[in-house]
Amino acid sequence: MPVYEYKGLNLKGKSVTDIIDADSYVSARNKLRNLNIFPVSVEEVLKKEKEKKLNSFNIKFGSRIKPSEIAIMTRQLSTLSEAGFPLVSAFETLIAQTKALAFKQMLSHIKDSIEEGNSFAASLSLYPDIFSSIYINMVRAGEASGSLEVVLERLADISEKQQAFNQKIRSAMAYPVLMCFIASAVLFFLLTYIVPQITAIFFDMDQALPGITLFLIGISEFVKSLWWLIILLLFLCIMIYKTMKKNNTGVRIIDRFFLTSPGISSILSKLTVGRFARTLGSLLENGVPVLNALDIVSNVVGNTVVSDAIKNCEKEVEKGAALGTALSVSKIFPEMCIQMIKVGEKSGKLESMLNKIADVFESEVESKLTSLTALLEPVIILITGSVVGFIVLAILIPIFEMNQLIK
Repeated sequence: MPVYEYKGLNLKGKSVTDIIDADSYVSARNKLRNLNIFPVSVEEVLKKEKEKKLNSFNIKFGSRIKPSEIAIMTRQLSTLSEAGFPLVSAFETLIAQTKALAFKQMLSHIKDSIEEGNSFAASLSLYPDIFSSIYINMVRAGEASGSLEVVLERLADISEKQQAFNQKIRSAMAYPVLMCFIASAVLFFLLTYIVPQITAIFFDMDQALPGITLFLIGISEFVKSLWWLIILLLFLCIMIYKTMKKNNTGVRIIDRFFLTSPGISSILSKLTVGRFARTLGSLLENGVPVLNALDIVSNVVGNTVVSDAIKNCEKEVEKGAALGTALSVSKIFPEMCIQMIKVGEKSGKLESMLNKIADVFESEVESKLTSLTALLEPVIILITGSVVGFIVLAILIPIFEMNQLIK
């Protein structure tokens, strides 16, 4: 069915720009009038133009489509499928109630691709930056086995759990980050504005100043005159980090650094293992062969060091080794994870055991983050208070000395 882009006016006289499916130009205008929209211009999106938009869509709009929107779409699609809606009809329903233009365009393109005879998984693969390889492969497995409704429901559960887990992490880190920002702003203000005004009085009195005060004045003058250098250094650090992230060697150095850094290595390791277990368990539950599942997981686990370990594990499993035994060779996965996988293999319940591993490690990450943020708050307050106390002490000492001279 052709797709038309239109500009029109609604009943309130406001300009409206959107897309609409219709059999013809006349049908498109009639549809718009039925929706109480007065069309100003209606133009068909030609097939070649649609193909160009499909290729450029990820660059233009990919970053604007949030994972939370995909999670909601998956749940709605699952509900409609269970209610007996054909896939195309389900997408038409979603398109009708979607307000975000970029998201609506994406849904429309997927629906058109399905109508042209492509599979649902192939249509989703037009947007690799939006739909992960896990998502696409699970849909492909569901289509092949005739259980797409079940797969969509599981994908919805996985997406919602992932969103809830990410939200907990963001919420846990929000307050410490805000405190660091406010503390830095306060200290910058004190050093660049308050301290120079007060210390100027000491210089006017031509009095010998104690070392602590001279040290404070030196820091204040450095920050006041070379603040741009601090920003430049921060900018260079960010650029170096981004440059390293663009090549495999740099990415491996960064990932290995985070995996071995004291304090955060434990959290990152558990987070990575939890993601590995959750993803692998979901893929196996939906009929994806273990070797294919390991290949998919190695590309989405989020750490190249762990990814290399999974790829080596895949080679060992291909030779006939058990999954738990192959994973233990890398020395990266925790012993508890290895033992639980071995138990799952022996009992024939590997999928459910992997989901339990994910639950355990995600719970531990959440607990550790809660403890860490609870510790960070007093540490930030203590550091800020110590610095402010140092500034106050450096200013008060010469004032007390002046009072002694006056007496």
